[in-house]
Amino acid sequence: MKIYHVLNKKQWKKVEQRGFYAPDSLEKDGFIHCSTKKQVLPTANRRFKGKKDLLLLVINPKKVKAKIVYEDLKGRGEKHPHIYGKLSLDEIESVVEFKPEIRP
Repeated sequence: MKIYHVLNKKQWKKVEQRGFYAPDSLEKDGFIHCSTKKQVLPTANRRFKGKKDLLLLVINPKKVKAKIVYEDLKGRGEKHPHIYGKLSLDEIESVVEFKPEIRP
């Protein structure tokens, strides 16, 4: 089962230059916020609705070296995957254009 992470094109350019992804949330929260396929659209519509420069990282959890924990930190009754470490480019299966109003 794949997991997903939304970011903007400017952030992705930094990833390509550095060779890994370590967003501000990794330092601030200690992990990278991700979603399952079922969760990605509602999450993106809450956090990114109306944004036009978004990309969706498609991540194969089997390739991720960092610990992945499914947690319900907001008390919404649904556990989201959190990656406790940075992602290297080889851990990202694909990157696709994404508009929150459209299903992946």
